[in-house]
Amino acid sequence: MTLTRRHVLSAAASLISLGILPGRTFAQDLETIEVFKTATCGCCHDWIAHLQDAGFAVSAQDLEYDALADLKQTAGVPEGLVSCHTGRIAGYVIEGHVPAADISRLLVERPDAIGLSVPGMPIGSPGMGPEDQREAYDVILIGRDGAANVFASYLAA
Repeated sequence: MTLTRRHVLSAAASLISLGILPGRTFAQDLETIEVFKTATCGCCHDWIAHLQDAGFAVSAQDLEYDALADLKQTAGVPEGLVSCHTGRIAGYVIEGHVPAADISRLLVERPDAIGLSVPGMPIGSPGMGPEDQREAYDVILIGRDGAANVFASYLAA
């Protein structure tokens, strides 16, 4: 079997998500994630810390609520898939409390999509409290055609 760069990167992302490889070795070379949020959002700060712990560089910008809503709409996030903050990296939109491992996977697989979303604010998702109290939730891949497909699923704790 011939190993391609994609196979190697996919395997690395899997090992990172399982905690076998440290995320910093992979994420150090990634572009900065730009995060747009309101100034009063505490869970946004916790999600940013989650990304930084995984090795991502983060640039955060506070926006007024209406400006943030406009940014989401302009970025192509369907109304039913919005959350409290919006990120951008490598041409993708990251909406809500998306786990860093799923962002890494997105960047490895490079699907033709707008990006990822964790709609709402599920308890136990990154930045939303302890994982041992996690509610079941899905990470949604937002297609360029508006389709919403499950990219990853997390069971309740």
